[in-house]
Amino acid sequence: MIINSEELKRILPNDGPNIKEVSKYIEKYKDEIITIKYGGNIFISRKIFNDFISDLSILQKLGLSVVVVHGGGPRIKRELDKSGITSKFVRGLRVTDEKIINIVEKVLIEFNEDIVSSLKNIGSRGISLNTKENNVLKIIPESKDLGFVGIPNKINADVIIDKIKKDFIPIISPLGLGPENKTYNINGDTAAGAIAKSLKSRRLLLMTNVEGVLDKDKNLIEEISSSKIMEMIEDRTITEGMIPKINTCLDAVKNGVTAVAIIDGRKKHSVLFEIFSDKGSGTLIRK
Repeated sequence: MIINSEELKRILPNDGPNIKEVSKYIEKYKDEIITIKYGGNIFISRKIFNDFISDLSILQKLGLSVVVVHGGGPRIKRELDKSGITSKFVRGLRVTDEKIINIVEKVLIEFNEDIVSSLKNIGSRGISLNTKENNVLKIIPESKDLGFVGIPNKINADVIIDKIKKDFIPIISPLGLGPENKTYNINGDTAAGAIAKSLKSRRLLLMTNVEGVLDKDKNLIEEISSSKIMEMIEDRTITEGMIPKINTCLDAVKNGVTAVAIIDGRKKHSVLFEIFSDKGSGTLIRK
């Protein structure tokens, strides 16, 4: 797809990346897949959600192949609170019994459909991939003490690629089917990393509510290697809360993803700036 500067001006937001840089990066990503993880506490804001939907629509109009994996923790908590259920967490993962998994599945599929319908409302095409429709994730149970929590074991990448070829943005819930075809919840970052690896994505973007990876003086590190990241974990510059996310990044770049970016989803057009500008909008992690 060749897009001239007039079309770019029409498609891109005025407060987005520089048009000259955008042209360069469209060429770079034209035959590649970008996987984006959208989730976290900050993303319950409807304004941030709408900005993200707008950015996705722009990526599609520019001809890029994008896959979205979403979370839903705050929405799940809200529904569990309504039902008077208090969650227990083990190793940062929600202990999920049969009652909870039914609520989790319902909430995540509703959110999934919300993303698809929001894209449709602004003239873009998303398609739901979840345990009730076009399931692509098979799991093995994480451990008995967690209940219905799974680790991705097999991903049907062909289904995802088929949807991309038909000009859809696949919107994937972090749910999978396990033994006896039962539904299991999957950590959103883990699901996104597994999908990005299976698709050999050029980029995996993990949208967060922090700037990115910070050094000891709390300054943003714009680009870093896996070996340097390991040093930062060892000297405790990177601590507990960020470590699971970092492990997803390291696993992805070790297994076929060219680079992973941890980006600040609170910033308007953070996805566009990460993909289409030299500076990016967070921390880029390479092998």
